[in-house]
Amino acid sequence: MNAPEIARPGLEWFNVAAPLPIASLRGRVVILDFWTEGCINCIQIIPTLRRVEEKYPDKVVVIGVHSPKFANEKRAASVKDAIRRYDIRHPIIHDPEMTIWRAYGVQAWPTLVVIGADGNVVGSIPGEPDPDRFVAAIDNLVASSDQAGTLKPAALDLTPLAEPMGHYLFPGKLKPVPGYEKRWVLADGGHNQIVLLDDNGKQIERYGSGAEGLADGAKDAARFSHPQGVIASGDAIYVADTENHAIRRIDLASGAVTTLAGTGKRGRQLGAAEPGRTRALASPWDLEKKGDELFFANAGTHQIGVLDLKSGTVAALAGTGEEGLRDGRAAAASMAQPSGLALSADGNTLYVADSESSAVRAITLSKDPQIVTLVGAGLFDFGWINGDFHAARLQHPLGVAVDGDELLVADTYNSAIRELELGKHEVVDFDGGKFSCVDPVCIPTREPAGIFADTPDRILLVDTGNHRIDEYRPSARTYHTWSR
Repeated sequence: MNAPEIARPGLEWFNVAAPLPIASLRGRVVILDFWTEGCINCIQIIPTLRRVEEKYPDKVVVIGVHSPKFANEKRAASVKDAIRRYDIRHPIIHDPEMTIWRAYGVQAWPTLVVIGADGNVVGSIPGEPDPDRFVAAIDNLVASSDQAGTLKPAALDLTPLAEPMGHYLFPGKLKPVPGYEKRWVLADGGHNQIVLLDDNGKQIERYGSGAEGLADGAKDAARFSHPQGVIASGDAIYVADTENHAIRRIDLASGAVTTLAGTGKRGRQLGAAEPGRTRALASPWDLEKKGDELFFANAGTHQIGVLDLKSGTVAALAGTGEEGLRDGRAAAASMAQPSGLALSADGNTLYVADSESSAVRAITLSKDPQIVTLVGAGLFDFGWINGDFHAARLQHPLGVAVDGDELLVADTYNSAIRELELGKHEVVDFDGGKFSCVDPVCIPTREPAGIFADTPDRILLVDTGNHRIDEYRPSARTYHTWSR
């Protein structure tokens, strides 16, 4: 069929100066990427699309059609943040009412619709395609269009969004470093670096050159790719190197970086134990540690994995790889993009922020691990509702922390801190939600991705969208910027 129009009235475009009518793109192969910013499978195909863009800068046009799932994703400001966070360089259409989605008959995130140089729809691919096979298919389409005489190369005039300037860029998780001197470690994802901080939020050290890539070595030469999660022991920092699909180790004495697991390529579902160095992972997002077991949120396969630091093997702990919200035996359960981890004080329970189901889950760390949902009802059940666990709702939470007998949640798409009162089985806004900002200039919290309870009277929140870390003092009912 002829490709339906994409330059529709009222839709906002990014990375180009003006909308691009479908007729203006004739003579080039067009890939429409129907995506939504919180979807891990959508994020994981960005590198594949970039390969095509770099190979055919004037013969193939990639256009992202942002088709939101969550209420927060309908905000243009949130979409702009996502474009900057994932370094998306091609044109993006923000279609909050999903009009283009319906016109093309799309039914799943992500879906790639390919339009030939003659303006006709060639086909659509729901889900993540195999990168090499997809690029080969585009190779064939470009070649056949050239032979048919329909290919008319022309480069787009792109106007990419400006990158925010600051000490941090879309930071992820923050965790303490054990030891006599209080220190903290932060995943500075947008800068492809790991930052060591003192207890006043001042930088002590940075690890990684800042250039994106997968390279071991000295602290100023090693490379990361948008790391999101960290955990530390007395002698090392462990890193969830998200877009490298790897787990890395930083030696605190020497600063040297090594790779413990992952190959740099997106892997499939985890299963029985395999050597970590040759086992591909999928967007590890956060880490927790118990003895020689390093737990990781393998967001890209909707699983929790475990890396045995003694043997170097990785295996599945929870989740089959199916996206969903099913409790019971951890090995048979389903999860949905787990993104935040926190270990109970006794080390017997692993709490999980299961973002795409807007849920908080609990895994018992026993010989036969079990998983139970504390809050959350399904993939499309979300909101800002307090009350008992059964009725309460969150919206795409990315962080969770243990605070005594309670849990604190970085409720990302609600831009709020929520509290799970485990004894009462109730969800409330943290400390009633009534905190006063004491900064000279106050700005609202924006999509926090990490949280840690240092003491009952000191909570550190990674205010990701504002590129800073805030310190909350419940006794004074105040918060302020701790580090930025």
